[in-house]
Amino acid sequence: MPGTKIKICGITNIEDALLASQLGADALGFIFYRESKRYIDPEIARGIISNLPPFITTVGVFVNQELDEIIAIKDMARIDAAQLHGDESPEFCSLIPFKVIKAIRVKDSLDVDRVAQYPVQAILFDTYSDVQYGGTGKSFNWGILQNISSTSRIILSGGLSPDNVAEAISTVKPYAVDVSSGVEGSPGKKDHMKLRKFIEAVKNGN
Repeated sequence: MPGTKIKICGITNIEDALLASQLGADALGFIFYRESKRYIDPEIARGIISNLPPFITTVGVFVNQELDEIIAIKDMARIDAAQLHGDESPEFCSLIPFKVIKAIRVKDSLDVDRVAQYPVQAILFDTYSDVQYGGTGKSFNWGILQNISSTSRIILSGGLSPDNVAEAISTVKPYAVDVSSGVEGSPGKKDHMKLRKFIEAVKNGN
């Protein structure tokens, strides 16, 4: 069985991007939602992306943004996929002409039928918050995901850290794990020791 993929999100600078790539990350996330503390200008993201190794998947994170804006940023930054982290409908997801990851914010339960309606390449499960979309640094009850079809590409997010990611992988057996605040020193700036320990923990947990 292939090992769990690793996505490092909230990249804002070339140093963090190159280190994550060197340590073994499979994907990097760039947040194009202006309300986020980890927002990055698409032109700056493009400069970082142009210097990445060719095997790294680049993901743009959007929250309730217009289709035209998403496509324009995709073309400018040259990302590979869009992660929709807001209240986007299955119909909206189907309009995006490149790969889509849909984020579902998990509270106390999960509507499995609703998840199945999304025509996307992967579903990312994150912790629900009343005040923000993602980046809460809090985990949810991973057992809720046990009813999700094993054929779904599950990306697990929400409160992951070097200390709990191996347990998360053992419980959920996701296609990938996604981390941002769990490997930061401050918003938008990665703690290189935490980043190293997180990636090592994922690889050791596979």
